[in-house]
Amino acid sequence: MSKQDLLLEIGLEEMPARFVTDSMNQLSDKVKAWLVEKGIQFSGMKAYSTPRRLAVLVEDVEEAQEDVHEEAKGPAKKIALNDQGEWTKAAIGFSRGQGATPDDIFFKEIKGVEYAHVKTFTKGQETLKLLPELKELILSMYFPKNMKWADKEMRFIRPIKWLVAMFGEKVVPFEITDVQTGNTSRGHRFLGKDVIITNPKSYEKALLAEYVIVDAVERKEAIRKQIDKLEEEQNWLVPIDEDLLEEVNNLVEYPTALFGSFEEEYLSLPEEVLVTSMKEHQRYFPVKSKSGDLLPQFITVRNGGHEHLDNVARGNEKVLRARLSDAAFFYNEDQKTSIETSLKKLEKIVYHEEIGTMSEKVGRVRALTNHIAQLLSLSSEDKKVADRAAEICKFDLVTQMVYEFPELQGFMGEKYALQKGEDAVVAQAINEHYMPRNAHDSTAKSVPGAILSIAEKLDTIVSCFAIGIIPSGSQDPYALRRQATGIVQTLLNMNWEISFEELINQAIHLTENAGINKQENEKIKEELIAFFRLRIKYILQEKAIRYDLIDAVLGSALTSVPAIIERAKVLHSNKDNDSFKGEIEALSRVLNIAQKAESMEDVQIELFENEDEHKLYNKYIEVRNNLDETTNAEVYFNYLISLKPEIDIYFEHTMVMAEDPKVKANRLSFMAHLATMIQSFAQMNHILVK
Repeated sequence: MSKQDLLLEIGLEEMPARFVTDSMNQLSDKVKAWLVEKGIQFSGMKAYSTPRRLAVLVEDVEEAQEDVHEEAKGPAKKIALNDQGEWTKAAIGFSRGQGATPDDIFFKEIKGVEYAHVKTFTKGQETLKLLPELKELILSMYFPKNMKWADKEMRFIRPIKWLVAMFGEKVVPFEITDVQTGNTSRGHRFLGKDVIITNPKSYEKALLAEYVIVDAVERKEAIRKQIDKLEEEQNWLVPIDEDLLEEVNNLVEYPTALFGSFEEEYLSLPEEVLVTSMKEHQRYFPVKSKSGDLLPQFITVRNGGHEHLDNVARGNEKVLRARLSDAAFFYNEDQKTSIETSLKKLEKIVYHEEIGTMSEKVGRVRALTNHIAQLLSLSSEDKKVADRAAEICKFDLVTQMVYEFPELQGFMGEKYALQKGEDAVVAQAINEHYMPRNAHDSTAKSVPGAILSIAEKLDTIVSCFAIGIIPSGSQDPYALRRQATGIVQTLLNMNWEISFEELINQAIHLTENAGINKQENEKIKEELIAFFRLRIKYILQEKAIRYDLIDAVLGSALTSVPAIIERAKVLHSNKDNDSFKGEIEALSRVLNIAQKAESMEDVQIELFENEDEHKLYNKYIEVRNNLDETTNAEVYFNYLISLKPEIDIYFEHTMVMAEDPKVKANRLSFMAHLATMIQSFAQMNHILVK
């Protein structure tokens, strides 16, 4: 069969930059899946995107589906033939359903049983006749945000302006919202014009001639090289933020990098203010000297050619100058307000109508901070630092700078706290309590900052759960999953042996006293523990721990995060030992039979009836006493598996479910005590052994 290239382009109004790459990949994945599903062979595929288009080029597509030769399986021979050897209705119906006759039936043996079969043949359809189905593929695309336009019912990321669908030199006919497919694409909005695509392979070159670089990777590399060239020519250091580069790349179709400058007087502002103004608000790349000092220059990327770059630079300078002028005004005004005045303003800011004011939230965070400091047995001086940091951690939210630049919360809190005479560790903790701010950020480094980070995030999560705001599916408007992961990572990085359940209990107690809780405390706690277990599970999965070992350690009480992680690592490191199977089976046997205990009374050794009961009990006491002296997970596990010989002999000679009710109850209580000790490490009966 001959082959043709396939081109599909969706032309749109400008899409939000943050959605372009994912949308391009989605279209590519859908086209690929459709071709595979239809049995249409192809050799390769390339995805394209700009702010105004999503496109896919598929190479060497077969002009028809493959013909399919198959064998259809029918009823068993004894059902297909009657006692006289005649075809039954079942056989006749089976053959008719396959477009055949009973004469076409033959028998094949499968696992000792003969079944009726017929050979079937399906002629492959022409690809060109199937391709109009791409319309439904486009309509099935999904986006974080959609638009409706004109009187159309369809929702899409942005209004569709043109469609190109070509198989070889032929147009694939279909229509979406009154837009017909064709072979005409559009060039750069200002520099280019409409362009006729003669064949799919000419797509890239044809658009480049009209000032559009459709290959996103090539376009990004062009931006990077242009920035590198300016860096070399000007003897600068330009640290390229990859997220910013990705965003800029999805804002332009024909990039040209240029630089501008601003007044040196603005360098007196905190660097975070300048960088935020440039990166977050203007999409500029800040420029530094070779020694790493911020310079009064910036690099921007124009969506166009090299003409009149001086005018473009002056226009960008004017916009940035206005932003920096505002920032300088806000910065100077903020110097006039004391921390106490700012804290007073927090009383009038509603954090959430069902949770209370920001001031009330700070009060709970402060109480949680002090509780954690107590659990960690901090010195009185460290407790004082943590308490002060918690007391003023949100004061910068009411400053003019943070109001205008919300991204700077915490950063400005640290700057202003230092300016107003606060201890440097207190100021650092104000900044760190937002950490980690995102998936790529690190956790707080200082002890007060880490405590405050945990307390603030935990209050947010517990408060939300208390009023029924619980993440589900993709819905997590308050980023509770990210904050929960931040808590787990902080506890792990600080190696703090704090009971997670203890923290949750204290946080629920505080929300209950505040009158926030809308459901029973136990219900809230149950949901929170399940929520945090998932976060720990994901961290263990990232460490390549086997799923059943994860279930085992998370099946026990939610103790300290470092302890849970270490127990999982110990099980993982021992799982391939020859003795592992027998050891886990012995411990699991105890757990399984302990489930039958109705209560856990004190063990009465006078009711023991054989020496093996005494031996296991004595070993249990020995191990329990040793466990009280260690927190090392490896040592803990070795003590537990040292019980195996006594457990095996015990079950060999002892019937736990004895006829005497007292003996039976005593043995079950003993098993329950033993199980409690084992379960403090992991639910061993969740582990799969072969």
